[in-house]
Amino acid sequence: MATYQEWVAGARPRTLFAAIAPVVIGTAAATQHSDPDYAIAVLAAVVALALQVGVNYANDYSDGIRGTDDSRVGPVRLVGQQLADPKNVKAAAFLSFGFGAIAGLALVALAEAWILLPIGLASIWAGWKYTGGDNPYGYRGLGEVFVFVFFGLVATLGTLYAQTGAVTWFGLAAAVGVGAIASAILVVNNLRDIPTDTTSGKQTLAVRLGDRGTRYLWLGLIVVSVLAVGVMAIWEVWALVGLLSVAAIWRAIQLVMNGGEGRRLVPVLGATGKYELVYAVTVLVGVLIARALA
Repeated sequence: MATYQEWVAGARPRTLFAAIAPVVIGTAAATQHSDPDYAIAVLAAVVALALQVGVNYANDYSDGIRGTDDSRVGPVRLVGQQLADPKNVKAAAFLSFGFGAIAGLALVALAEAWILLPIGLASIWAGWKYTGGDNPYGYRGLGEVFVFVFFGLVATLGTLYAQTGAVTWFGLAAAVGVGAIASAILVVNNLRDIPTDTTSGKQTLAVRLGDRGTRYLWLGLIVVSVLAVGVMAIWEVWALVGLLSVAAIWRAIQLVMNGGEGRRLVPVLGATGKYELVYAVTVLVGVLIARALA
């Protein structure tokens, strides 16, 4: 039976930065446009965290019962390492999704943004179908696309819309930036797992592109995030404070592009997640500086 610490590790805390970042930068976009609503921002963060934990447990369950986690390096695998009953891990996933749905209903009601309801349901569906069900899209090389859409565009623009009732060009650029980084987290995760995924028949985008192509894809996504700051600066020059976040990813860039593999890529996964949060926070700081100086 898994210990409390193993259940926490199974939730993959390092990935939770990716859940908070779109809410932070969505709030930055709301601040740039008008007055932010911090109560809505907090609820959005609760929803995002619950869905991310749900995705992580669902991924653990689905990969575990298929045997694709049996020889994988990296974080704790509750099912793959036979630490927990698969039924309990599946239940944890759906409890997390359910909690996120309840928080989402509260968010929609408070913001009176009912258009977000079907989008939220689609997010839960996407979270489960990544590796769950009969034909998971994560096994067909589409994981990065869905991460970009739901953990980038949907999460950021949903946060912005819930607070302001509007979607802006600044917000879209911000969404592209964090979406690119969120996708980069999955890319480096799958880069590490190319050997085991190839053996198990899991056709991730990394398996399809190969080692070299995947490394350049990861770097390209980081570059897109940097360029997105420049686009945000068209509407708010103080968004350039976001460029300071590059310091948080510089060491990881060197590790990836110098051929790090296996366990050497585990710190890169955490660093990419931290970069996403630092990226969002520094953009928010820039917007707050601009607001204070106005």
